[in-house]
Amino acid sequence: MSIRVYSGPHSFGRPATKGMWIPWTFAGLTVLAQILWVLTSGNLRTTLTITAVVTFALCSASHAFLTRGSIWTSGYLIVALGVGLAVEAVGTATSIPFGPYTYSDLLGGKILGVPWVIPLAWAMMAYPCLLLARRLSSSRIWVPIIGAWTLASWDLFLDPQMVGQGYWTWNTSIPSLPGIPGIPFTNYLGWLLVALIMMALLDLLPRARATVKVPALMLMWTYASSVLANAVFFGRPWVALWGGIAMGITVLPWAYRLWFGRP
Repeated sequence: MSIRVYSGPHSFGRPATKGMWIPWTFAGLTVLAQILWVLTSGNLRTTLTITAVVTFALCSASHAFLTRGSIWTSGYLIVALGVGLAVEAVGTATSIPFGPYTYSDLLGGKILGVPWVIPLAWAMMAYPCLLLARRLSSSRIWVPIIGAWTLASWDLFLDPQMVGQGYWTWNTSIPSLPGIPGIPFTNYLGWLLVALIMMALLDLLPRARATVKVPALMLMWTYASSVLANAVFFGRPWVALWGGIAMGITVLPWAYRLWFGRP
């Protein structure tokens, strides 16, 4: 298999054709695991949580490798996994920048006090968020801001769901967003700050013109399914509203541009 490595800020190549079944397969497994998650409970739900994160991360990484090459993918993983692990390790030890929180043992083994699956969660979403931002803007200033907003707004869905499962707990939740108790507002500010740093670093990677169908599908699925699940299945209408508006600010324009081929 021939993989093209993009080595410059304006290096363009033809969309990858060989091997694209790999990220599509991981995407399908992720969607399946997330659907089954809603229908199950207990230990099986925890297993599906870990499975969905791993397959989503493999989906992002394999797509990056096939369309952007090994060097680009290595840089992306070093930044996303490294920043994700470092900030979580600091956060659990010092409460900075998210606020005081503690991980339970439900998510398995830990690295520096952080469940190993958590950095993968940062990485799996960082990739489509970066591609979204680069589609909506070419500015070195706005790309990190747009990407950070998208990544941080996802936590409006993530934290209530994971806290509800007991995967981590907050030692204080005041002040919190109206309708989303149990999670301090400082958490979202911390997410925005970390996401901004991560996106700024990722945007240093060369820009490439290549297919984005798989990451676009995963990001739109994450958005739509999170709104639906919270509104209908989880009984959290405020989470659906807050997350639907905040994440929709960037995801919906991206979907429009991709659907209609807008530049």
